[in-house]
Amino acid sequence: MKKTDPELEIKWGKLLNRVEVLIGKRPTDLNGMLFLIGMQELGQGVRTYSKEEKQDLMHIAVCKVLSYSGFYELEGVDEDGWPHWKLVKSLPHFDLLEQENLLKTHIIEYFDREFQ
Repeated sequence: MKKTDPELEIKWGKLLNRVEVLIGKRPTDLNGMLFLIGMQELGQGVRTYSKEEKQDLMHIAVCKVLSYSGFYELEGVDEDGWPHWKLVKSLPHFDLLEQENLLKTHIIEYFDREFQ
């Protein structure tokens, strides 16, 4: 069993604290962070989203953060303002912990880039 990266977990905890200060609520998990990034990237503000839209927002977020490593590229935005991404480099096979660590690393990078 692989262990978590203590340095990454410290950075992740600091990011959760930072987001709590920004929005007044601490995200409970990775999916919460992805949802927030998806909302930010969509740019339509806080509103009620359907279950399908919430899944789409999380997909937008995954594509955005993984674009930093060249896995995804923005294709464009549709008439409703939703961004569409295409896979340009195959993702390596990761176990669940490796996937989580990759996403956490890129989410930290996202906030460093987008919210200086």
